[in-house]
Amino acid sequence: MNNVILLLFCLVTGVLLRVSRRVPEDGHQAINAFVINVSLPTLALLQIPKLPLSVGLLMPISMPWLMFATVAAVIWSVGKQLGINSSTCGALILTAGLANTSFMGVPMIEAFYGQSYTGLGLLIDQLGTYLVLSTLGLTVACLCSRSSASAGAIARRLATFPPLLALLAALALSVAHVTYPPAVDTLLERLAATLAPLALVSVGMQLRLGELRGKLRHLGLGLGVKLIVAPLALALLYFGLVGASGEPARVTLFEAAMGPMIGGAIVATQYGLDPPLVSLMVGIGTIAAFLSLPLWFYALSFA
Repeated sequence: MNNVILLLFCLVTGVLLRVSRRVPEDGHQAINAFVINVSLPTLALLQIPKLPLSVGLLMPISMPWLMFATVAAVIWSVGKQLGINSSTCGALILTAGLANTSFMGVPMIEAFYGQSYTGLGLLIDQLGTYLVLSTLGLTVACLCSRSSASAGAIARRLATFPPLLALLAALALSVAHVTYPPAVDTLLERLAATLAPLALVSVGMQLRLGELRGKLRHLGLGLGVKLIVAPLALALLYFGLVGASGEPARVTLFEAAMGPMIGGAIVATQYGLDPPLVSLMVGIGTIAAFLSLPLWFYALSFA
């Protein structure tokens, strides 16, 4: 549970830094740039070459893709009916459509299902959530940002997105069975370890509970979809239509019920997609997930 404590501590630290004015008002932008260009890429380079790949993993790896597509369809449809602008819709899709399957997911899996299933959590995160963020997530960010982007511009951003480039390189290294020298492995571990602390500090620096009233409807929509609607839809798909069963299926759906992904929030903020709402989604969503996850564990035990 140390990772969970770390998440909350860094979130509160970010809030205190902003309130005490010990950092510049836009200090979170420098942190975000480091996370996107250094922390996320090194995490992929570190973890993916170590993951065992097989056809049997298609079911859990497909979960983040299905969840993102489901959330995008629901948010865009509801948003259109409610007159929500594209920037806010994009913020909700990137936060409600991507789950924190690593820094929250892995310790939660260990706590509820045991350490033997943490490897499955990493696979879902790296080859599912992480890859969705680097492709579909970035595409949504480009389409929903204030500046309109052509198909060519989006393709260039995808082709030069550091996390995606690192992920492709990591997959190539995995196929080639390349192992890092100890010094390189240690360097990647240290840099990758900065992701959760820095990202949560950044979110905390942008979190302003005073803006909650004006964002309450959108926040309720986003968290309702993230913590209830999307996991429920996937449970019906996997257990009802596909006929999945057993602990791997339960762990996969448990991952779907995690709070919003920190990396998705950082990308949304970098593209100016309603930053106050993004911070509220991650801050309040992380805390709310601690309350909803035991309920999902109990419900999934009957599946």
